Amino acid sequence: MTGRVRVSSYAVSVDGFGAGPDQSLSNPLGVGGELLHHWFYPTKTFQTLFGNGQGTEGTDAAFAERGMENVGAWILGRNMFGPIRGDWPDEDWKGWWGEEPPYHVPTFVLTHHPRPSLEMKGGTVFHFETGGIEAALERARDAAGDRDIRIGGGAETIRRYLKAGLIDEMHVAISPVLLGRGEPFWAGLDLPALGYEVIESTAGERATHLRIGRRKDWPCP
Repeated sequence: MTGRVRVSSYAVSVDGFGAGPDQSLSNPLGVGGELLHHWFYPTKTFQTLFGNGQGTEGTDAAFAERGMENVGAWILGRNMFGPIRGDWPDEDWKGWWGEEPPYHVPTFVLTHHPRPSLEMKGGTVFHFETGGIEAALERARDAAGDRDIRIGGGAETIRRYLKAGLIDEMHVAISPVLLGRGEPFWAGLDLPALGYEVIESTAGERATHLRIGRRKDWPCP
């Protein structure tokens, strides 16, 4: 038995952007992108990973906590790993998170440029996959065993997996902010034609949480 391929705690603005524009070292989420995650920052899950451990409880916190459960591998787009484009100039850049990233399992980074695997503190090992989304998913399945594979973003990476029909379930947190521009998430996606439907909508304290899954009458790939 294999785990699900899922997206969890992915924040999108009211006007449909999954990140702000102009990502850089000083703006990892793009300009204004941190506003998308104001629902997440106070939760116990975030505070345990990056803060003092004294986070809030409630609906937002429950969704955040479920997002970290039963994850056996992650898949990330290259922009989620860092701001460097093109060939790796060296191996000095090790991600946004310091010596101990929050993943704690094998994590596959999609890239066109090879790089040796990178072992970090806390069990995270970054593998740099040049064979595309399906090759990354195959390696992630092997690594995860019967646990879930979490597609961590960014927007274009999730869109590619959705278009290929490879995501089983997706949790999107609609944050009550307008970015105006950035990385579009919904644009051009015909989710009903791809076999997806909204299976739950829940109002949280700082975001509205949508669970999107396969329609029951839609064949699995």
